[in-house]
Amino acid sequence: MKPGGTEGGERSFLLGVGFILFAIGLYFLLDSVRVTTAGYGYFSGAMGRRGGMGETTSMGILFVPFIVGTGVLFFDARKKWAWILAGIGLLILVIEIMSRIRFRMETKVTHLLLILVMIAAGAGFLARGYLAQNRRSRPDGGTDPEQPPV
Repeated sequence: MKPGGTEGGERSFLLGVGFILFAIGLYFLLDSVRVTTAGYGYFSGAMGRRGGMGETTSMGILFVPFIVGTGVLFFDARKKWAWILAGIGLLILVIEIMSRIRFRMETKVTHLLLILVMIAAGAGFLARGYLAQNRRSRPDGGTDPEQPPV
């Protein structure tokens, strides 16, 4: 198959169609996912269970190490313990935020199957286009010894 009658047209065609199918399928897959948050995260849930604190109280406590470390850094940036405290505080906040994220997929089964087929077809075309590099044949029907077998 040589679209346009030129050498290398098959590879360009397969790569182009494969990329478009893969990109559209991936877009529709990501578009069907809704991101929400849960009531408690990793640290706030642990604080709420042990100490009986509510969600807002435990969330406020999570900011204390970051705020203290950052405040001391603005006063004197040479204090190593302030850098460590601010880093630990930031790490705690990132873990808390990431542990609250919940993903919900809202799509029909038929749409999901079409999306997955588009992604798989695009990946297949991309792989086929990648492997369809200058296939030269010898006159006796074999492959060129310099070319790796496909």
